Amino acid sequence: MKPIPGALSIGQDIELHGTRFQVNAFDGGAVVLSAPGSAPAMIKIGALYADPSFKILDQPKVRRRFTGSSPLFDSLPPAVRDRARWLEGHITEVLDGVALNEDAERPPRSEYSVTVHSLRQREKSKCAELKLLGEDISFSTFQRLRIAYEREGIIGLTDQRLSRATPLSGQTDPRVVEALQTMLERNIHESSGTLDRLIHQVRHQLEEEHGVGVVPVPSRATFHRLVKKLAQGRHATGSARTRRTLAQQPETPFGSVYPVRPGELMQIDSTPLDVAIELDDGIIGRVELTALVDVATRTICAAVVQPTTKAVDAALLLARCLTPEMMRPGWPEAISMAASALPYRSMRSIDERLEGAADKPVITPETIVCDHGKAYLSNTFKTACRSLGISIQPAHPDTPTDKPVIERTLQSVGTLFCQYVTGYLGSSVERRGKNAEAQAVYSLVEMQDLLDEWVVTAWQNRPHEGLRDPLSPQRVFTPNEKYAALVSVSGYVPVPLGPDDYIELMPAEARVINSYGVKIRHRVYDSTELNPYRGQGSGINALKDRWEIRWDPYDVGRIWVRNHHDGGWITAYWRQLHASPQPFGEDVWERGRQIVATRTGNRASEEAIKAAVDGLLARAAEPSPRARKPSAQDRRTVARNKATSKHDWAPPEAEKPTPPMDKTAPENDLSDAELAKIVPLKIYDARAEAERWW
Repeated sequence: MKPIPGALSIGQDIELHGTRFQVNAFDGGAVVLSAPGSAPAMIKIGALYADPSFKILDQPKVRRRFTGSSPLFDSLPPAVRDRARWLEGHITEVLDGVALNEDAERPPRSEYSVTVHSLRQREKSKCAELKLLGEDISFSTFQRLRIAYEREGIIGLTDQRLSRATPLSGQTDPRVVEALQTMLERNIHESSGTLDRLIHQVRHQLEEEHGVGVVPVPSRATFHRLVKKLAQGRHATGSARTRRTLAQQPETPFGSVYPVRPGELMQIDSTPLDVAIELDDGIIGRVELTALVDVATRTICAAVVQPTTKAVDAALLLARCLTPEMMRPGWPEAISMAASALPYRSMRSIDERLEGAADKPVITPETIVCDHGKAYLSNTFKTACRSLGISIQPAHPDTPTDKPVIERTLQSVGTLFCQYVTGYLGSSVERRGKNAEAQAVYSLVEMQDLLDEWVVTAWQNRPHEGLRDPLSPQRVFTPNEKYAALVSVSGYVPVPLGPDDYIELMPAEARVINSYGVKIRHRVYDSTELNPYRGQGSGINALKDRWEIRWDPYDVGRIWVRNHHDGGWITAYWRQLHASPQPFGEDVWERGRQIVATRTGNRASEEAIKAAVDGLLARAAEPSPRARKPSAQDRRTVARNKATSKHDWAPPEAEKPTPPMDKTAPENDLSDAELAKIVPLKIYDARAEAERWW
């Protein structure tokens, strides 16, 4: 029986574990094998084919017939293709007795019958026929074409010079190619230059390794063509930023994680916002956008705009993610959660905070992927995530492909939102218009309002390419529609935050409660509630008997002291708060310390820093002709602080202790002493936010 190509039949010889066997019989799903000098053995056919050492010997060749279209063959000239098809008809008639495109039921001509004549006889007959047709093809040439056709198909019947793959470097000396590749790798982190610099570097490298004049350097035109081939996709003489980004991509296929429920995987990052903001007193500056994106639904769970991203900003971003976005005056009812694609009724029955919420879901993070920025690796952010049961997954250094969703989302904010805002600066200097900074009209608070409304109105209801249905690729979901589909399977679990949760999101330090209070950042804080604990230790060995302190970088007027003895928190106010009716943040305080340190050269005292800060605020608010004109850094610092102090975060209701009075007043005048006017910065109240937001 003639063996069938690709099939196992009785009488065939096979090789298994280096031993030659013959197939004797088949018994159901098993095959009987025999070898000389040994008893027959039986093995399952599935196990035989799964064994990597299995091989069928004397396997008849399978002729490859490329009857369909091939991009390589279709790219050849028409005359070449026509001749190849003409040769294919004659060769297939020799091989099968009937030409490829002829009727298979037509009997073969007598000189090409495969049962009467051998292959050699049929080849000689074909050569004689072609000679009569005017095609003088020798017998050896026809055999070569027949073998090429059996091995490569119809492409083997064409001129191989037309389809041959040429070396990437052509005929250039391999030493020149190696030197050029070395220079391209070395220039990844250097500033971009021209091709002339690259030629000079390669020539210098060749002279150092092989000597002057030993390796001939190709001409300028040849070198340009060589660089174009070897540096393709590297931006060797283009954008240095793009070149570094491409070099940081992993060589292996990109790994992908496909979360199946909202909050399973989130990504966080910051980027400069491409819009000029009017901070204060006409100061124009740039701000940073920090966003938290859910990978499963592509929802922008929270996005804040601040002059600079700090650890407390990243921590408070978690609170905004866990808190509903409430409807604001002027927003249309169409973007309310009750009128959206979200399952409002079922979620409203579980979480009463959703009453009057806008069309943006509340998602509880499980894992957050971040880069190695100081704000995300700080103890403040780590502690906030730990208190909420969130896992942090730092990305690999200099590997933006570890968090591609947030990287692309921040770019989309620039193209879909920023470019339509007055004061748009463009993504780079070369894209910036003339006097673009002069068009800035929005303050930091107004920009935050615009961004919040855009996220709810546009982003959450815009079809996203990353949310295509895998079973129906033509359908694209919006973030809200994807959330509605996933939450119906995974469920909705609200996580309300209280005042203690809010304080836990603040930066923490360990300090001693002295007789005069708590000193932090050269400022002294005191409260009557600290009286029982002055001069005492906390009893916490891990803190070296010190007390845990929480503080708000945007309001230096108060701190929170954890009561390790009786539980809860103690609010302590700045001792000189009565002399500073205008609150200011850590940026202004540090700037004042720098001014004093520059002026005196010694360690700054609290009083000196206080006077410097007051003078700075006074000069920036009401500059006097005789006063020293504030520097650009002074004005920028004050502007950033004032812009930050205008946010709508409210302090927790549970903290209403009486601020300390001026201890410098006589004791007999305490009854008439005027209490210090407390003007704290508005901060984020995570517990009551749902009722009092806007």
